[in-house]
Amino acid sequence: MHDLRALRDNLDAIRERLGPRAADVGWDVLRKLIEERRALTAQVEQWRHELKKGSEEVARLKREKHPADDAVAAMKAVGERITQGESELRDVESRLNDTALRIPNLPHTSVPAGRDASDNVEVRRIGTLPSLSSPAKSHWELGETLGILDFDRAAKIAGARFAVLTGAGARLERALINLMLDTHTGRHGYREVIPPFLANRQTMTGTGQLPKFEEDLFRLRDEEFFLIPTAEVPLTNLHREETLAEDSLPIRYTAYTPCFRREAGSYGKDTKGLIRLHQFNKVELVAFTKPDQSYDELERLTGHAETILQKLELPYRVVTLCTGDIGFSAAKTYDIEVWLPSQKQYREISSCSNFEAFQARRAGIRFKAAGNKKDSKTDFVHTLNGSGLAVGRTVVAILENYQQPDGSILIPDALRPYMDGMERIVAEG
Repeated sequence: MHDLRALRDNLDAIRERLGPRAADVGWDVLRKLIEERRALTAQVEQWRHELKKGSEEVARLKREKHPADDAVAAMKAVGERITQGESELRDVESRLNDTALRIPNLPHTSVPAGRDASDNVEVRRIGTLPSLSSPAKSHWELGETLGILDFDRAAKIAGARFAVLTGAGARLERALINLMLDTHTGRHGYREVIPPFLANRQTMTGTGQLPKFEEDLFRLRDEEFFLIPTAEVPLTNLHREETLAEDSLPIRYTAYTPCFRREAGSYGKDTKGLIRLHQFNKVELVAFTKPDQSYDELERLTGHAETILQKLELPYRVVTLCTGDIGFSAAKTYDIEVWLPSQKQYREISSCSNFEAFQARRAGIRFKAAGNKKDSKTDFVHTLNGSGLAVGRTVVAILENYQQPDGSILIPDALRPYMDGMERIVAEG
């Protein structure tokens, strides 16, 4: 969320800088609400001043034994105007806040300009593409042949865009979760968390999912709870409405959670396989930093996500998202894309973003310098997050990059200790 004072003073500049990214924002409505708020605030303050002076006059008249009925009646009328004005002001502020919550974050100056994903800029490319002796098979074909992926039974249980993993497939997914968590806690210094998988409206608003993206969320019918779309939501909100000590920063959390997304607007995209599901597993990385450290932290966090791909010896690349492709809340994002032989292209497996103060302002997460007095000023922290990694898409990458001519799948060396030394996945049954 943007600072309302910044919106008031720089509305045209913010609108121009956001460009098409904020085409659906009601800018004219916003400008009108800002002016109404300014006028109402001034009017209410004037009435409060009149009430203060008038009350002093009533007190003087009574002290001096003069008639005060007319003055009392006048002050009662002023009080009623104040009550009415405050009610109107609350209504305007509510509508202003709701409109402001729908404005995307401003991109960092280092973000390349562009209209869509075709304008993203490659930063680096790591690893060697696999040399397969036969045409690459898709992960769903491999998984179903091996008996470790079952989409038909998943559809019977829940519907389209769900999957059942069994046997070595389930074991592979669990091994990946453990490898990721062990790496991020033991090597990278993150604190592991098991958060709730349901979140309330205030929590979803804090990280930017609401109000703009409600149609993308699964919501309980009779309760004001949403299934989390990513662990970013509960992890960031761990410190909602808190003031952190400066010397506690940076704070880094990691969590494994299932994630739930309606995938609204994705009709016809990745309808087969594990790429785009309503439910999938992910290990998330979240960090809270001081503003002057957040872009160093973005590089660090991105490197931590890359470490998993390097351990698994999977080829990947890192791209900087352009202004037309960056997410709603992000100021800058790196996408990590893993190579999929069957598609002959790199596909996203992690997005690592710096939100600057955008989420912290919505969620009220501040910090205060160590040793400062109680009346010292506070500032908003910067928040960051990234997938470390999306587990299902990592399964996809392993199946496709490690496929063998006989249809078996070699297990990466880094995973074998988590699978009791198993070296390959072969057809079950």
